[in-house]
Amino acid sequence: MRIQILGQVSAWRDGVQLDLGPTAQRAVLGLLAIACGQPVGTTEISTAVWADRSPPPSARNVIQTHIKHLRRRLEPDRRPRAPSTVLRQVGNGYALCLPTSCVDALNFRERLVAAAGLHRCGDLDGAAAELEQALALWQGPPMADLPVLAAHPRVVALVEERHTALARYGEVMLGAGRAAEAVPALEEAAAAQPLDEAAQARLIRGYQAAGQRARAFHTYHRVRHRLTDELGVDPGPELTAAHTALLHDDEPAGVAKHVPAEAPRPPATRATGAVPAQLPADIPDFTGRVGELAQLDDILSAASGRTGDDVGLTGITVAAVSGTAGVGKTALAIRWAHQVRHRFPDGQLYVDLQGYDEAQPVSSGHALAGFLRALGVSGPDLPLDVDERAACFRSLTDGRQMLLVLDNAASAEQIRPLLPGSASCLVLVTSRDSLAGLVARHGARRIDLDPLPLDDAVALIQRLIGTRVAAEHAAATVLAAQCARLPLALRVAAEMAATRPGTQLVELVRELADQHGRLDLLDAGGDLRTGVRAVFSWSYLHLPDDAARAFRLLGMHPGPDLEPHAAAAIIGGRMPEARRLLDLLARAHLVERGHGNRYRMHDLLQAYAVDLAEQQESPMERHRAMTALFDHYLQTTAAAMDLLCPAERHRRPAVTGPVVSARPLADAAAARTWLEQERANLVASVVHTAGHGWPEHARRLVLTMFRYLEGAGHYPDAVTVHHHGLLAAEAIGDRDSQAHMMTNIAVVYGMQGHRKLVADHLQRALVLYRQTRERAGEARALGNLGVFHGQQGQYDQARTHLRQALVLLRETGEAHGEAMALGNLGWVHVLQGRYTEAAERLDQAIALCRRIGHRVGTAFALDSLGQLHARLGQFRESAEHHGRALAIYRDSSQPVGEASALVGLADALMQVGHPAAARDHYRQALTISAQIGDRTQQARAHAGLARAGQRLADASPPAPAGGHGPTPDDVRDHWRHALAHFSAIGAPEAELIRAQLAAADHGR
Repeated sequence: MRIQILGQVSAWRDGVQLDLGPTAQRAVLGLLAIACGQPVGTTEISTAVWADRSPPPSARNVIQTHIKHLRRRLEPDRRPRAPSTVLRQVGNGYALCLPTSCVDALNFRERLVAAAGLHRCGDLDGAAAELEQALALWQGPPMADLPVLAAHPRVVALVEERHTALARYGEVMLGAGRAAEAVPALEEAAAAQPLDEAAQARLIRGYQAAGQRARAFHTYHRVRHRLTDELGVDPGPELTAAHTALLHDDEPAGVAKHVPAEAPRPPATRATGAVPAQLPADIPDFTGRVGELAQLDDILSAASGRTGDDVGLTGITVAAVSGTAGVGKTALAIRWAHQVRHRFPDGQLYVDLQGYDEAQPVSSGHALAGFLRALGVSGPDLPLDVDERAACFRSLTDGRQMLLVLDNAASAEQIRPLLPGSASCLVLVTSRDSLAGLVARHGARRIDLDPLPLDDAVALIQRLIGTRVAAEHAAATVLAAQCARLPLALRVAAEMAATRPGTQLVELVRELADQHGRLDLLDAGGDLRTGVRAVFSWSYLHLPDDAARAFRLLGMHPGPDLEPHAAAAIIGGRMPEARRLLDLLARAHLVERGHGNRYRMHDLLQAYAVDLAEQQESPMERHRAMTALFDHYLQTTAAAMDLLCPAERHRRPAVTGPVVSARPLADAAAARTWLEQERANLVASVVHTAGHGWPEHARRLVLTMFRYLEGAGHYPDAVTVHHHGLLAAEAIGDRDSQAHMMTNIAVVYGMQGHRKLVADHLQRALVLYRQTRERAGEARALGNLGVFHGQQGQYDQARTHLRQALVLLRETGEAHGEAMALGNLGWVHVLQGRYTEAAERLDQAIALCRRIGHRVGTAFALDSLGQLHARLGQFRESAEHHGRALAIYRDSSQPVGEASALVGLADALMQVGHPAAARDHYRQALTISAQIGDRTQQARAHAGLARAGQRLADASPPAPAGGHGPTPDDVRDHWRHALAHFSAIGAPEAELIRAQLAAADHGR
């Protein structure tokens, strides 16, 4: 028996790989395996497996069923009713009981212990051997096929153990005098964490010990340049020490050391990279909280060491504002953040963690993805692993003066991955929880927010409704008390009073008192929220019937906000009616109007609306409303994708059902804007539909929106929706859709350079396609495998897969797929040097594309023909073909192809003696490919910029100080960027560039 979790969850018995069943079942086995023999309770299992939603009432039974099926697979010879020796029940949980050698994670940890013992005994070679074998066990991120477990504490801890083991391996190899052997591991660690100064310092010491001093110096200056120019900070002590050791080693003993003066650096108080400004708009009519604002000022002053505005922070600080729902925590945080934002010149980050949304709180990984995008990380550079995202975030915020507002946090565990490691950042958290763990572990300063003092509560009412309060001060005082002095309730009540100017406040107070009494009868507990519910119900009961119904139904919306078209779908009305009802609810403060004609509900109001819907709307009506909403999202997404990718319309699921209030989209630009605005709602809808009775909607929505998520570089969202889409497809037994989603997610992994995951997912997709005899899908998986092998220089395998795909596509009459397969086959022939066959295949592809009207396929074949002519030395013909491809790609809004054609055109311009024009084209290609996250085109563009820069530098005198001409360091940086991208996708160009860089560094 052998079980693997360091990579995809897999198991073998007697050398035969086992079918471990659906995703949730593999997740159960993975959780037991990572526990290293310790029992795991059913509560922990259910919480992890149903991480994105509440476990169903049947969770325990479902887990028991998964255990039963796993036992049958792992112990096929076990007699009926005999106790399991592998998956044992221990109390209220289960334990995986196997020898250490049978589970890779156990084996990994055992080897780390052995290495530590050998190290202590001075056996460095033995320790290095154990560490090398331990690291060789890793085939990818832990449980890489189960993204839902990526943020699980056990998984995060295991990933951190690998980082530690890799660093220790490098240190041990250096200590053993085997620096040359250590360099590859040190390079891997440094490439994975380019802003981790400790990793870069180890690499510098490794290069120095291996006699590669030029590389060591270049690495130091490259890292220093990145820290100063991109983050605005100086190198830390470890990196400085490594540089100092290099300088001392450079001088003979006894000779005075001279450290050359460095170029002036930008001031460390201002980052030169992305400067986010994410704070929501300030709160109108903010009243009171003078003492709490002063406390926050004191926290900032204490952290700064002085009170001057221009003084940087000297210690990491976390301020936590805690209090009951509706007490005004968010308003206080936003008001103070706006008052002090000038103290944080490097930006302000904000996220609503929705910690008390029972269905879909924001995960730490999702919040980190948003922060990293705001800081300039895009496309494939955005890590999939939560721990890696957290490390990247800490690196990017290191030394930057930034304010982070983490709103509506559920717990300290949700917050911890979001904390920067830098002493220059301040974190402001709001939560209903006391966050005792954050106080104890991170020294957070807590401010407990009570309801407004009575005078301030009355003052807020006066600001909202005017002079009536002065005339009826006593009634206003009672009204403030009836609202529990909570700002949210006070605003709702004040709006009620404002809409009835002819009614005295004392009459409104009497009405509200009656409503309190009715609710008290329903809730004998009488907690603070009872008063809030009374105010809500008071306002709600005065709504017209249609607005009251809209309020109930809108509360069921699963996303963070909505627009009028979605509201019209839920209420089953037309747009003018939806706008009128939303406006009425906004005036009553029962919904909040946001930017761009969007609306959201406070979570307390949403919970109240859902309660009302469950009481007053029949299950059939609730199901109708939600189905109409999901139909709206599905139909509008399909219409958007038809505008963006019309040639693939037949590959997307058919959209059936009644026409709902779909959002009209004029063109591709409008489609892309709508998808971007609604992305969070679309992801939330997939999560909701997959787990609450609409699996068919989940399946169709995932497969419809995939190409948008891939093209725009929204890889974390793509992984999330495909995980839930797989669960939905498994629930309805749709193996074809499971295979489609595995193929899709393989494309996403390929863009990020996760090569093993690409191959594994495509192979699993092939198995499913062949089981269901879905030959067109099988052809698509084979075609993607062909492209995958072609990118890695495995041309014979690529040709084999593409030829197999071509046969299947012709059998099934899939002309669109056949045209692409012909083009890809021609592209592989070009790379392999089989130019006659390449020309034949590409001509066939162009003829077929023109016959079926597939313009993008025509452009792809023309682009490959341009590469073919370039290899034949026919550079003017090459430029012509690339130029024609570029025009089609631009006209069809295909940025991936546009970047490729720009690189090809630039290559041709280089060969005919126009390096300056070529450099402009390479720059355009780099900008586009970085935005969409295409590693291949980024690699090609960086390599082209290196060549163009070298050509321009050779042809011109050195640029004056402060000039804009390419420098040797510029050229080397482009080569190194190209190497990183080519290495990530496994392209053969990586070795050529590595050799070229080594020769260049040796000659410095």
